Amino acid sequence: MKYHLVILKKPYIDTILAGKKTIESRFYQTRQKWLSQVNAGDKLFIKASSGQVLATATVAAIKVFDNLDPRQIAELKKQYNQQILGDAQYWQAKRNCRFGILCRLRDVSPITPRFIRKADWRAWVILTKTEHFGLVNFSEND
Repeated sequence: MKYHLVILKKPYIDTILAGKKTIESRFYQTRQKWLSQVNAGDKLFIKASSGQVLATATVAAIKVFDNLDPRQIAELKKQYNQQILGDAQYWQAKRNCRFGILCRLRDVSPITPRFIRKADWRAWVILTKTEHFGLVNFSEND
């Protein structure tokens, strides 16, 4: 199991906590190394953009996509948007993306809001022994 820090805008976090948004989606024009490193059973720490870590969730299932085209993006919208809750502007911005991931969420739980020091622009970080923002206590065996 891996741990991930996932940055979202606050309204999306609210819909996740309300049980309305059950899939977190990420789409990119270039291949992102971390896309292939997310697995079912991994734990997510959900942080508000420019805010605090507000919730945790577990990855129930994932789908990773390579070499997408606009037609396939439109099909993903049609098939999954009731769980993703992307607005028209979101899908318009993603139409030319070639790579993506859909993470079905389970065991979503609010936590006591927690401030962490993160100053870079990454919106998804795989937590490690050396970069964990104090969110995970890795043992000697990890």
